[in-house]
Amino acid sequence: MLTPLGRLDKYAASENVFNRQMVARSLLDTLREVCDDERDCIAVLERISRLADDSEPTVRAELMEQVPHIALFCQENRPSIPYAFSKYLLPIVVRYLADQNNQVRKTSQAALLALLEQELIERFDVETKVCPVLIELTAPDSNDDVKTEAVAIMCRMAPMVGKDITERLILPRFCEMCCDCRMFHVRKVCAANFGDICSVVGQQATEEMLLPRFFQLCSDNVWGVRKACAECFMAVSCATCQEIRRTKLSALFINLISDPSRWVRQAAFQSLGPFISTFANPSSSGQYFKEESKSSEDRTVEDQNRICSQDVPGEGQVKPEAVTPDLSASSSSDQLENMPEDGAAEAFKSSSGETSIPVDGALLCTLSSESHQEATSHENDKKPGNYQPSFHPELGTSSQDSTPLDQELYNSFHFWRTPLPAIDLDRELQEDSGRSLSPERTEEALEVPMSGSPNITMATRKELEEMIENLEPHLDDPDVKAQVEVLSAALRASSLDAHEEIIDTEQTQELPEEQGIKELPNCNLSQEDSVPLISESVENVEATPHYVPGSTEVNGSSDFSPDQERRPKVQDIVPQALLDQYLSMTDPSRAQTVDTEIAKHCAYSLPGVALTLGRQNWHCLRETYETLASDMQWKVRRTLAFSIHELAVILGDQLTAADLVPIFNGFLKDLDEVRIGVLKHLHDFLKLLHIDKRREYLYQLQEFLVTDNSRNWRFRAELAEQLILLLELYSPRDVYDYLRPIALNLCADKVSSVRWISYKLVGGMVKKLHVATPPSFGADLIRELVENFGRCPKWSGRQAFVFVCQTVIEDDCLPMDQFAVHLMPHLLTLANDRVPNVRVLLAKTLRQTLLEKECFLTSAGCHQEAVEQTVMALQMDRDSDVKYFASIHPANTKLSEDAMSTASSTY
Repeated sequence: MLTPLGRLDKYAASENVFNRQMVARSLLDTLREVCDDERDCIAVLERISRLADDSEPTVRAELMEQVPHIALFCQENRPSIPYAFSKYLLPIVVRYLADQNNQVRKTSQAALLALLEQELIERFDVETKVCPVLIELTAPDSNDDVKTEAVAIMCRMAPMVGKDITERLILPRFCEMCCDCRMFHVRKVCAANFGDICSVVGQQATEEMLLPRFFQLCSDNVWGVRKACAECFMAVSCATCQEIRRTKLSALFINLISDPSRWVRQAAFQSLGPFISTFANPSSSGQYFKEESKSSEDRTVEDQNRICSQDVPGEGQVKPEAVTPDLSASSSSDQLENMPEDGAAEAFKSSSGETSIPVDGALLCTLSSESHQEATSHENDKKPGNYQPSFHPELGTSSQDSTPLDQELYNSFHFWRTPLPAIDLDRELQEDSGRSLSPERTEEALEVPMSGSPNITMATRKELEEMIENLEPHLDDPDVKAQVEVLSAALRASSLDAHEEIIDTEQTQELPEEQGIKELPNCNLSQEDSVPLISESVENVEATPHYVPGSTEVNGSSDFSPDQERRPKVQDIVPQALLDQYLSMTDPSRAQTVDTEIAKHCAYSLPGVALTLGRQNWHCLRETYETLASDMQWKVRRTLAFSIHELAVILGDQLTAADLVPIFNGFLKDLDEVRIGVLKHLHDFLKLLHIDKRREYLYQLQEFLVTDNSRNWRFRAELAEQLILLLELYSPRDVYDYLRPIALNLCADKVSSVRWISYKLVGGMVKKLHVATPPSFGADLIRELVENFGRCPKWSGRQAFVFVCQTVIEDDCLPMDQFAVHLMPHLLTLANDRVPNVRVLLAKTLRQTLLEKECFLTSAGCHQEAVEQTVMALQMDRDSDVKYFASIHPANTKLSEDAMSTASSTY
């Protein structure tokens, strides 16, 4: 009889290819047979090296598929065969990376990644054996296919080998490959994996070495490369600082959104929401997360100190010395890089070879040359750009009566300017009638961001003309066309003479006090409110509430005035151009020119955008959300329905009640595909509402029992799951009056999975109502269970009664003495039921659940004897299954599995 080694040698030398394949397939089994002898193990590994030289590609591929398993075996038996993998197996894997056969190369690549993922390759071997080979394979004279695959392997192994090896060995060659002029496939692979490399090497290496390459890839001649850049844009953004993200990446992303290729624009719009979310900052979004991953608006003093220690000007941290970049054409890059994270305006400069696209029309309007002191004195007549912590009742104070503290804490950095004094409102409205701009876009064009710097250069008429001239070649793009219209409006506005500006400025200063208050309440900022709660809305002066830090309740009306509904959709969290592009995703023309699914992508990322902007900027997204909620595609509405509870957490209770509740109500009457999104998070949404508002939905819960397709049993199962959670939100009377009928209905459902969940629901109701006041609720529910199920003429109803009793026992829904009095007598009478399935379940419940409860054995007294007699009677039952479950020891079976078995729980 042949030994394992002899058998291996015999078939390895066979001329039959299938025999040699069998040898490769059985190598691991052979190693296990000889693992006790170190010399035999080494002999097997040496034969593997010889087998690796086989001329048949299928044999080599089969061998490579076994290498990860053999390597794991060598690792487990390292004391007996040290260095076996490094000496015998790794060289084969590395050599096969350049094999002429494509299948062999693919299997070797998969094997290498599997070995790295399982950490079976020593760090020294990675540096000395793997990386040098990969670098050699990516040399300029290497085979095209091999080079492309080697680049992909380098990118995929970077997260596994860590930052040090990636920076020293992989990053230099990766940067070279990004500039491979001959093969766009290589550049495309680099672009697709750019985000992963950035996340590994960190911020410094990304900004110094990778960003220049990324800019080149984003302007590549091949649209596939640019599309790959758009897809990984969020990951690249996460690896950069806020300053570069705002000043450089934003302009780059605008170029991708305006790309001539539809596929690039499609990928860019899909990444737009995620990219905007990288601008999120706790000090501006108003959301903080505890360790239990639940959002909290109340923070400890430690959290406040941590936020205050940062030099990021948030809503509660106003930096009077904040510096904004010069908006003139001669603005230096240093000024751009020194701009604060939450700057109110961004200047995107035109680089060589690129077309400069304005961020927003507001940036290009002529700026007033008034001094910083004059700007400060007029701030009480301006509209806010972001929320201020505290609304105080002393709103009648004029701008001249502002205290020094007000002037110190309120600077123009945090406010957007009103329309230029030189522009007459009536004249502007007349101009609007002749243009296609919407009122919202007109307000955006007229809004000019203020800077904390006193020296702000003016965008001259000549500069505006040059910008329009640069954009004219791109008028085919609807976005560029809209920008040109905005610039034209600004150009006409700048043509007004200086005398007219002075007159209108004086008129603006002499406006009645009440009119100024309507535009902006005089908000006083308390120093201790360093990071305030964000209000749900900027309300009318007469109903302006006072916000207390750490409080979620706000007294006053949550209605919005018409003026607030017309507030311009401007903010200072993200570059305005990005937000404008995001808001345009609901435009019907986008579905025709970009992607038919663009509205769905907009809906998918909307909670992230809302969190980034913060609830104080919800007015920017309100109209877009309402448009998406009424979209004709049910997939868009379904996406919103699945995330509406998350958006409610972001917005707070009052904005939720004002803006989300009507949409939520609409989803409740929508298609089942949309309703299931609302139903899956029904508890999460309702718990955020005020108790009075929450009770209104008690009348609508019954509607969930009606579905478009009666076979959609998962819908009813989800309803039962949610009702279990809703028990804690409603009073015992509400539970008894509204939830009880639904639960009893679900207990009689045709599908066993629905019934099984419903039994848990009824058990929870019994537990809640038993301890409620008055106790009659619990007694009435038990009595109804006995009448409707315990004495049901259908055996399925009686079986359901046993299931409910079993749940009550398992979950301790009733004290054992109460269970013995109210439910046990009716339960024991089912021992004489004529249907074996009922008796089988009764035997399980008594033998495996009730008699295993120590509290029952110690407190039941005379009832224990009745149970034991019933069990003995069931042990002598004429049905063999009943005898079995009445006699079997509980440890021999699992009740839950038996309960869900077809023999006892279905019909």
